Amino acid sequence: MLSSVGGGSAGGGGADIAGLLEKAKELDQLKKDQDDIVVEINKIHKKVLASPDMVDKSVDAILLKLRGLYARAKELSENEISASNALIGLLDGLLQSGASTAQKKKIVGEQKKKRIKSDTDSARFSAASMRNQLDQAASLKGEQVAARVKSDDEKDEWFVVKVIHFDKETKEYEVLDEEPGDDEESTQKYERKYKLPMSYIIPFPKKGDPSSAPDFGQGRQVLAVYPGTTALYRATVASHHKRKSDDYILEFDDDEEDGSLPQRAVPFYRVVALPEGHRQ
Repeated sequence: MLSSVGGGSAGGGGADIAGLLEKAKELDQLKKDQDDIVVEINKIHKKVLASPDMVDKSVDAILLKLRGLYARAKELSENEISASNALIGLLDGLLQSGASTAQKKKIVGEQKKKRIKSDTDSARFSAASMRNQLDQAASLKGEQVAARVKSDDEKDEWFVVKVIHFDKETKEYEVLDEEPGDDEESTQKYERKYKLPMSYIIPFPKKGDPSSAPDFGQGRQVLAVYPGTTALYRATVASHHKRKSDDYILEFDDDEEDGSLPQRAVPFYRVVALPEGHRQ
């Protein structure tokens, strides 16, 4: 049947349609492979939430596996784009060669159904992920978090603030920065409110739940509250005992005394991962 398409140019038209169907099968397989990757990623996410103690013991292995899965998902997505572009080229060729209207409608209809299903599945996954993020953000109301505030010279300044409200529509936090008065014996506080995007907020580990804290090894750069202040600075982990509830021993950047960096103890619930691209 396919070899008879297009009258005098039957051979060329049939070959084009055969190539189109073959490319469509490839696109369908790419979609299935992406679905498998999403399932694996979701399994790891569920395992992390269900067994945080297990995650603590093998955090590097889990992070490496997640990175591999996301890299594979990215590769499949790029391959899907290439396959889709190839299909568009084949379709343009069929339109110019005068393939039968009925066959063209059938092919285009099948591809449209697959694309709609793919877009719907991707949108459903993205929407569920975003809902989880928004729910987690809203649950921080009343909690102290690390907040990034831009200084006049465009450097990052991080402070301990209290979350007053999270707006799910604008995806912004309203936070309160409480600073003690200039007089050390004074109980007066100066309060400033900020509205900050989600990317400017980092939750602290739970003070009463050491298992919620990541385990930063010796030599790891982190962001931590400088002792006696509400400001966070970049520091390097000098040592950390086996128990998560123990303090971190840190060396803060630009904290030299007599030509060396002093080692300072900081509670685990005041230490977070150093944000990517951090400038301070």
